[in-house]
Amino acid sequence: MKAYKSAAPASEADRKALQETVSQMIEEVRARGDEALREYNARFDDCHRDSLRISQEEIQQAYDSLTKEEVEDIKAAAANIRAFAEAQKASIGEVKDFSPQPGIILGHRAIPVDSCCCYVPGGGYPLYSTALMLGIPAKVAGVGRIAACSPVIKGTDRIHPKTLVAMDIAGVDEIYAVGGAQAVAAFSYGTDQISPVNLIVGPGNSFVTEAKRQCYGKVGIDFVAGPSEVLVIADGQADAEIIAADLLAQSEHDRVAKGIVVTTDESLAAEIKKAVEEQLETLETSDIARISWENRGEILIADTLEEAVEYANSYAPEHLEVNVREDRIKDVTEALRNYGSLFIGGNTAEVFGDYASGTNHTLPTLGAARYTGGVWVGTFTKICTYQSMDPEAMMGIAPLVSRLARGEGLIGHARAAEIRIGKNEGE
Repeated sequence: MKAYKSAAPASEADRKALQETVSQMIEEVRARGDEALREYNARFDDCHRDSLRISQEEIQQAYDSLTKEEVEDIKAAAANIRAFAEAQKASIGEVKDFSPQPGIILGHRAIPVDSCCCYVPGGGYPLYSTALMLGIPAKVAGVGRIAACSPVIKGTDRIHPKTLVAMDIAGVDEIYAVGGAQAVAAFSYGTDQISPVNLIVGPGNSFVTEAKRQCYGKVGIDFVAGPSEVLVIADGQADAEIIAADLLAQSEHDRVAKGIVVTTDESLAAEIKKAVEEQLETLETSDIARISWENRGEILIADTLEEAVEYANSYAPEHLEVNVREDRIKDVTEALRNYGSLFIGGNTAEVFGDYASGTNHTLPTLGAARYTGGVWVGTFTKICTYQSMDPEAMMGIAPLVSRLARGEGLIGHARAAEIRIGKNEGE
């Protein structure tokens, strides 16, 4: 494989400084609670709210500020996301009355977590689609208390109205005007205004990500995510302009987003590079997308589609597009194993999954797709086992357990089995 366009060498961020800053912020929230949250709101967003929780009146005002079409569009996207989430929930079966041998009953239950916080970013853009992607599967899973938070529009005391409406349509129970690492700390440890939760999900900037990493254990998280990324596998039949548009859609997220093409056709590589440069000239977000593409974008030439698949499985991208001729789609997609979400065929734009097709867009990055998938109903669901046994089954298994325990030197374990044998024989 050779590089037609390479990314600039990645510069290592000052991780230690970030860790120390976030650690201090978490401790400030733990020590001073809402006072610290208000100070951070004022410092970072020029927000001076006293009550952090969004009122029903504010939610209604958000609805009133949107057009009917805008509300209906959010509801249409929500319907697809909800339908797929319900199909996912139906796939999570309970195991009842399984018996590995007579008298032993085993099983598992699918139990939703009691509470969660959906973190919805609100920095450069109002990412109201994320409110749907987080709140809806939590609701379908049956989470008892669904909270959500998002930073305010800078210089105001208000969360973006589309974000509020999306949170409400998703079924969120509590909404708070707070973001950043301080929000993660508040929902992990609690303040007077914010009760802690069991699970925090959602993307965010490096401070949010680092706070999730540091708070993990006190609270559950979905995963630690980095900059967004897309990888496209393409052969000579692919449309260069379509691929360029998909790459730039990803690149406009932020300056460190990553767009990669692996193609078997060098002429297509040249066409893609040209198409990207042409589309940047008219793209309104080119100030961000251009930096991302120039510094992070890559076009690679593979000798075969098999080599392209091998590279994709090694890279484990967040989004993976397969744009190859029809007779190769099946064997290529079946060979792919490591990705957050897969988009098959030239008609299937990654942005469709970002907004409205129904799959979730909160996905693993930085190679995490090697061991985890994205947010789904199962993210909010615990699989908890149980067992019971009758006297005969207990007498059958207790001697085995006693021998195994004594083999490990755990005599207390062995005695817990042996005392039951003795009591049963004495009856």
